[in-house]
Amino acid sequence: MLQFNRPTNEIGRDFSEGEQGASHQDIRFYADIIRRQFPTVLAIASATLLVAIVYLFTAAPLFTSTASMVIDTRKLQLFQQQSLLGDVALDTSTVETQVEILKSENVSLAVIRDLHLIDDEEFTGSGGGLVGAAIGSVSRLFSSPSALSEYQLTRRALGRFESSRTIKRLGQTYVMEIGFTSRDPVKAGRIANAIADSYIVDQLEAKYQSTRRASVWLQDRIKELRIQASAAQRAVVDFKTDNKIVDTGGRLMNEQQLAEVNSQLVLAHASTAEAKARLDRLNDILRQDVPDANIADALKNDTIVKLRAQYVDMASKESIWSAKYGPDHLAAVNLRRQMAEIKKNITDELKRIQESYKSEYDIALTREESIKTSLNNAVSESQLTNQAQVQLRELESNAQSYQAMYDNFLQKYMESVQQQSFPITEARVITPASTSLAKTYPKTFVVLAGGLLSGLLLGIGVALARELTDNVFRTTSRIQEKLGASCVAIVPAIASEGSSRKLLGANKSPDDRSLLRYVVDQPLSRFSEAIRSLKVSLDINSIVRENRVIAVTSALPNEGKSTISVNLAQLMAHGGARVILIDTDLRNPSLSRALLPTAKIGLLEVIAQKAPLEDACTLDPETSLSVLPVVVTSKLLHTNEILASKAMRELIATLKTKFDYVVLDLPPMAPVVDVRVTPSFVDSYVFVIEWGKTKADVVMHNLRASPAIHEKLLGVVLNKADTKLISRYESYQGRYYYQKYYSRYGYVE
Repeated sequence: MLQFNRPTNEIGRDFSEGEQGASHQDIRFYADIIRRQFPTVLAIASATLLVAIVYLFTAAPLFTSTASMVIDTRKLQLFQQQSLLGDVALDTSTVETQVEILKSENVSLAVIRDLHLIDDEEFTGSGGGLVGAAIGSVSRLFSSPSALSEYQLTRRALGRFESSRTIKRLGQTYVMEIGFTSRDPVKAGRIANAIADSYIVDQLEAKYQSTRRASVWLQDRIKELRIQASAAQRAVVDFKTDNKIVDTGGRLMNEQQLAEVNSQLVLAHASTAEAKARLDRLNDILRQDVPDANIADALKNDTIVKLRAQYVDMASKESIWSAKYGPDHLAAVNLRRQMAEIKKNITDELKRIQESYKSEYDIALTREESIKTSLNNAVSESQLTNQAQVQLRELESNAQSYQAMYDNFLQKYMESVQQQSFPITEARVITPASTSLAKTYPKTFVVLAGGLLSGLLLGIGVALARELTDNVFRTTSRIQEKLGASCVAIVPAIASEGSSRKLLGANKSPDDRSLLRYVVDQPLSRFSEAIRSLKVSLDINSIVRENRVIAVTSALPNEGKSTISVNLAQLMAHGGARVILIDTDLRNPSLSRALLPTAKIGLLEVIAQKAPLEDACTLDPETSLSVLPVVVTSKLLHTNEILASKAMRELIATLKTKFDYVVLDLPPMAPVVDVRVTPSFVDSYVFVIEWGKTKADVVMHNLRASPAIHEKLLGVVLNKADTKLISRYESYQGRYYYQKYYSRYGYVE
């Protein structure tokens, strides 16, 4: 909607997007905030630094003494066999545990008791320094005047003691550093050494008490174990006697007999298997007609060997005769008959051998069965003996367990007796605390640096908070961001001096600096330069569209819109243009009262055609500016109807034919609706915003509610800007450049 008036400097935009990254913009954003709020940051930092200096002068000096203690692992291992409690090698958790023991109330109360710290004012009083005295005075106002009990004094001393004590482990070593801070350096060293001594005594006492309790318990337990071990041994002897268990060389008799029978069974089983194998092989041979040479030699029987040789010889001859004379030849037939006789003899011999092998197999089988029977009998007897032996072994195991427990506890008891007579501790002091020569608190540099740093951080935080909650317009970039419009001028705030000088020549004085004629009286001022900037924007915009009727308005009253309108009109008229200035604020014609307080006729009479335009206008002889005031004799109820009337539009049309520019001083937009009816005859609007005062949401609401005014908005004028502060927000807007340029004129604003 306001895109026409938005700046479109592509070169600048490309540069910012291409050359500057997001991080650079963020740094610049925060740097700008710090620069703008630098006085606030400086004031807060100075205040905190002053508080730090006061604290250094009022705080009581404190001194810290440190003692070092080590857990000696070599000594722990040397006497470990004498330790009843079973000390183990130290690890990180063990050392940290010792640190916590050092911090315990038991050690702290022992030091308080030994050094009588409840009688020390530092531990039971209000504390030192101005701060401590102030705290003590306040606490006495809310506490009862009665004296504190010993328990209350002890608890108060304990709190002060623990707050002043520091205990830490040095790295991954076994060394522990014990520190104590006090107003008295001698007292600090004495207390640090007392903490180490109390810890060592506490460890010795704890080990002695534990060993003593263990010794008493061991005595009772040894008596019980002695009785139990004796009863278990008697039970073993009685059981052997009742079950007739006799050992022979460490083995029972039935176990030895069972082993021998089992060995015989294995041999018998092997013999039976061998006999059966020979018998099976012979049966396979009988299934053959004539055994081959390998089988005959394996049997080792001379008869079979000879018969087989004869059989083979006759078979050879028979084949020759059969081939020579035929199978039916008498000689071949005789040879076959003899071969059958030899085969029968071989079979008879094999059957005889078969009967022999079968007899051997039966004998071996019978012997194996006999041994199995003996083994079963031995196993049955052994089972009965084994059941008794199981019970016997259980009794023997119990007896051995009781005896071992008795021996172990007896050894532990002897060690406990030695431990009571020679207690040890693994901790020792390697560096006792000495008197500190320099104070450790407060540290001057740390306090000053901390005060300054905290002040800077607090100041930056306050600066950021002020910036984030600053809902006003101070920069041109904020106007472009929030309103989407150009800031055509930044008008500095000018303090008027002396009586107000009238526009049309009344009370002229060379030293008078009336705001209504400032652009004429001070042409080289920055105020006048800002009005010229507005005029230049108007001329540039006139190239695109006609800008002859210019209306000046604002969101709220007293933002200086009338001052801007009259000075703009004077600047254009003084430059030679024909200009008429019309006061159109029908509710509150402040411009007419300031310029022409004695006027009798004005805009209303011209619109109502009660007076001619020439009679109602007044001409300024110095600038040739025509002014059409408003004379209000009574309250007008419908001023918006007057401005929206046809007569008003006709008047503006008539003025455009007679003048080069028509400048309208409109009422503010927020209180009345008159401005919303003027877009029909206004070419461009100039919106005046008071620098650093007008709320952004008020301006945005009024402009968004008037889209027609948005479309014709020439730009925004930041009025009443503080030239001393504006350079913090936009360095290029500072007064330095302008004054340096005009220094040759001797001008100082």
